[in-house]
Amino acid sequence: MPARDLLTDTGPIASTLGGRFESRPEQLAMADAVAQAMSAGSVSMIEAGTGVGKSFAYLLPAIERIIASNQTVVVATNTIALQEQLITKDLPLLEQALGDRLYSEEGKAKLRPILVKGRGNYLSVRRLKLASQRAETLLSDAASRRSLRVIEDWAYDTEDGTRSTLPELERPGIWDRVQSDSGNCMGRRCPNNEQCFYQNARREMERANLLICNHALFFSDLALRSQDVGFLPKYDHVILDEAHCVEDVAADHFGLSLTQGRVSHLLTGLYHGRTRKGYLAQLTRLGIDLDLVNRAVELVGEAEEASRLFFDDLIDLSRQPDVRNGRIRRADAIANPLTPAMNDLALRLRRLREETTSEADRFELNAFAMRAAEIGDAAEALVAQTAEKSCYWVEVSHRQGGPPRVTLSCSPIDVAPLLREHLFKEQCVILTSATLATRTIDDDEPTERAETAFAHAISRLGCEGATTLQLGSPFDHAAQVELHIDRTMPEPQKGEMEPAYLQELVSRIHDHIVATDGGAFVLFTSFRLLYAVADMLEEPLSSLGMSVFTQGRGGSRSVILDGFRSTERGVLFGAASFWQGVDVQGDTLRNVIITRLPFDPPDRPLTEARLERISERGGNPFMEDSLPRAVIRFKQGFGRLIRSKTDTGRVVVLDPRIATKRYGKLFLKALPEGTRIVDIAAEQQDPF
Repeated sequence: MPARDLLTDTGPIASTLGGRFESRPEQLAMADAVAQAMSAGSVSMIEAGTGVGKSFAYLLPAIERIIASNQTVVVATNTIALQEQLITKDLPLLEQALGDRLYSEEGKAKLRPILVKGRGNYLSVRRLKLASQRAETLLSDAASRRSLRVIEDWAYDTEDGTRSTLPELERPGIWDRVQSDSGNCMGRRCPNNEQCFYQNARREMERANLLICNHALFFSDLALRSQDVGFLPKYDHVILDEAHCVEDVAADHFGLSLTQGRVSHLLTGLYHGRTRKGYLAQLTRLGIDLDLVNRAVELVGEAEEASRLFFDDLIDLSRQPDVRNGRIRRADAIANPLTPAMNDLALRLRRLREETTSEADRFELNAFAMRAAEIGDAAEALVAQTAEKSCYWVEVSHRQGGPPRVTLSCSPIDVAPLLREHLFKEQCVILTSATLATRTIDDDEPTERAETAFAHAISRLGCEGATTLQLGSPFDHAAQVELHIDRTMPEPQKGEMEPAYLQELVSRIHDHIVATDGGAFVLFTSFRLLYAVADMLEEPLSSLGMSVFTQGRGGSRSVILDGFRSTERGVLFGAASFWQGVDVQGDTLRNVIITRLPFDPPDRPLTEARLERISERGGNPFMEDSLPRAVIRFKQGFGRLIRSKTDTGRVVVLDPRIATKRYGKLFLKALPEGTRIVDIAAEQQDPF
């Protein structure tokens, strides 16, 4: 049965859900488009507004393809929430609705879905036992030993052995001691092979034909495949949901990064100089020559000194005028003592591996040696800038009461050639999101002009020739939402922290929050401004009985979001991730305040490099890149408000440029059809 027939008012899904299902033309159109792309083996880009029901619209054609053609489909999402929705809610419901269609005459399941997680998410029972036996010599403090006991208690109850159900640890780094690790895997020789959580999951994955994973895992695998290795099984079709995130995730995984914390974690795990504990401290009990162990301990100390010099030089480099924004434009800008120190350490660890008669310790030493060598290789590649057409930068973040965190990174300036070669060349790919186009396409537009709405996404991802489809939301935005524009607000400049601007912003945010009696998201483009406003408004809002939640304070993103959902008069100050992937249905959220149009800072290293590349070929960086990105992100922020047919409220824009600049009209053209616009200054509707 074709996918669209399953989604009608008289289809099996409607029968299963009863009155909770309503056939939507947009969902049917999307199911048709996905089925056609899979049949043709082509690339398709589909923007589907909130409420379309994207997951059913692509899962059903995928299931149809799996059963009819015995093919394998990968579905990758950016957020954990959507993965969990697919595997725990959507797929079980579809399996119930489809019933016997999913089974052979012999009763064998034709559809075999699985949630795929990276290897580092799985517990190694063998390594846990080893760590527990040696806790007193391996672990340097009581908090680490308490964390290990938490893992031990959890290990008795866990069903899948993944850290998703692991309680929070005092020392999260202890997980590294017990996780499944490719360099530390004994394979069939492991006494726990049959009970191994990871190996069992991998065997299931090899048998599966519908693989659900996140973008990070998918693009990590894709980057490895470009080097002729990888861990996902062969697949025929890829569905990338939340595809507006693809470029950034791909850039991360085709790039390289090295943190001071990563180096320190490895070295202190080997030997902690102050406590004299760590992995090397207990090797002498195994009968290994003491001189060899002591030389390894000395090399750990030398590597620590090399690391200190390396990252101190990076801090000094970040303060130089030509590295004002962290971007490093020349190779060998600092000396690199880290690579030879880590290579020497890796060589010594391999020598120790050959000396031990304990098979378990040979694998532990092998893993340590591999990680040391990987750090050495990363440092060399980053300092020498061996990857062409990439942007290199250093980030230094300061922590109150602690040492600075230093990260050296690089990413390809343009991922399109990489994705064109390694993703779009060989299989069908469906890219879908609520925000891929830069404007709303009129129904009577010719196809050629309509496709220009997707031009930015197509060019940045390298999927030229992809078919495109824009499907609006089935929600009645004309009745459910108003867009309030305040053209009297001062225009934000680089000096957004100027007292006059800050005071005006705080005053108007306060008034709009009071107008809806809370129930508000206040979205920012910088944490500096967010914290300044939150500090000024927390007491006034709390005095009105409102609960205030601030990103970065009071818990993780999910904790803050759960707190907001639990109150009817909450106010959440958020940036970055709160512009997207957040779903709050009902009257709890009735006001979204956008403090500033979400342009990327032009001096952000990777942004700067992208804009320079456009200028070099004679293009217009603002119109070709800065503006389209801001429009798409604006659509994401706007989309936080209306998440169901019964949601109502207002979106407030406190950036006058949306009304006073010529390009402001492009933000308005991207809004859902029928959105009512209220000009606060004129106190009249629809002035545009």
